[in-house]
Amino acid sequence: MTTGRSAAETSPPKGRRPRGVVREGLIAAGVELARSGGPDAVVLREATRIVGVAPNAAYRHFADRDELLAAVCTAAMSELGDRMAAGVGRVRGRRGDPMAAAQRLRAIGTAYLQFARDEPGLFATAYALPQQHAYVTPGGGAGPDRTPLGQLRSALDELVDAGVIDVRRRAGIEYPVWGAVHGMAVLTGQGPLRDVPETEMHNLDELTLTFIGDSLMADRSHQE
Repeated sequence: MTTGRSAAETSPPKGRRPRGVVREGLIAAGVELARSGGPDAVVLREATRIVGVAPNAAYRHFADRDELLAAVCTAAMSELGDRMAAGVGRVRGRRGDPMAAAQRLRAIGTAYLQFARDEPGLFATAYALPQQHAYVTPGGGAGPDRTPLGQLRSALDELVDAGVIDVRRRAGIEYPVWGAVHGMAVLTGQGPLRDVPETEMHNLDELTLTFIGDSLMADRSHQE
């Protein structure tokens, strides 16, 4: 007499996928929809079609389309953060070195502007739900904050440590810096400057980043 169960009895029903696999698949599908069409393209029914599950399967993982969009928004912001981290990682120099610190801040801005041009759909989606992101309170996680805002804050903190920025000017300065770069990204990505020649666009990027750098370096020049 055989006590073990057959393969048919122990295997999950045909076509059934683990819960986490379906959820991640729907998010990945949503990211690709956003990549090509922005936040408006993130639709539950289309995501389920791409993944190959029944339309009502999405509701086991997301209450509605907004919940899926929120997850896609987070994924888009994470991709932007990865681009920024990669740019920072290519800068040589010890932490606290004024020149290296300034280059790391510039690398963050460059990656931000380039992502907005390379991935306009994801860039727009990243900010489709502003409440998804911590605009005021720094992240309180155990590890470094790899969000775009967290990385900007870290770069500015390093500039304080390097003596480039007076600590008295540090509080909240990430917002005007972010605003300058984000504004240029929007102007040249989807705004009235989107059709300027590439060389002029590059020049506008340089002007923006140099303006930010010169403004921050003012403290150091006064000290010298």
